[in-house]
Amino acid sequence: MADDTRNDVKDMPAGLAELVSRAGTGRGPAPVERWNPPYCGEIDMRIAADGRWYYQGGVIARERLVRLFASVLRRDADGHHYLVTPVERVRITVEDAPFLGVELHVEGEGREQVLRLRTNTGDVVRIDADHRLRFEDETDTGGLKPYVRIRGRLDALLARPLLYQLADLFTEHDMSGRTVMGTWSAGTFFPAETTPTPGSAYEREPDTRA
Repeated sequence: MADDTRNDVKDMPAGLAELVSRAGTGRGPAPVERWNPPYCGEIDMRIAADGRWYYQGGVIARERLVRLFASVLRRDADGHHYLVTPVERVRITVEDAPFLGVELHVEGEGREQVLRLRTNTGDVVRIDADHRLRFEDETDTGGLKPYVRIRGRLDALLARPLLYQLADLFTEHDMSGRTVMGTWSAGTFFPAETTPTPGSAYEREPDTRA
């Protein structure tokens, strides 16, 4: 599929343009957490809530180009998302989470259960204490939206079919004297509740007790 002509890489900062020239190399995520280049402003790039990437108003249609940009994506402590190269850091807009979880693989059951998530940009992670499953309120429906930490501060929002698949795995578990619904993965119990308010009776961190 050809890219929209509006997706031309002209006007991109030099570091990103050089990166685009190497699209298709098949490399994994870059060590962006170790880079500290100067901030070079904001560019007209957006990740929509449905996981699609846009540049200058047009959809970036080439999957390898999306994966390339995803490999240099970083979310800093200020809450903003940046594309980072060794020579520059530029801010982009992210409507929800930068990644979309598109496939959930289940092994085992109960406390021995292990969940693995694949994202739309090719990341595969095991849901565990380092790649936490969490939930936020969905204001439009009153339901919950599940997220998984992929790397650094970057999360993936699980696509709607995966939410239903996840709900089928929910079970009850006692957390600090409260019976909570949630699911197990890699020895950790993840409650199907949003972040508790201060003073809540149950733990904020995932429960890894045997």
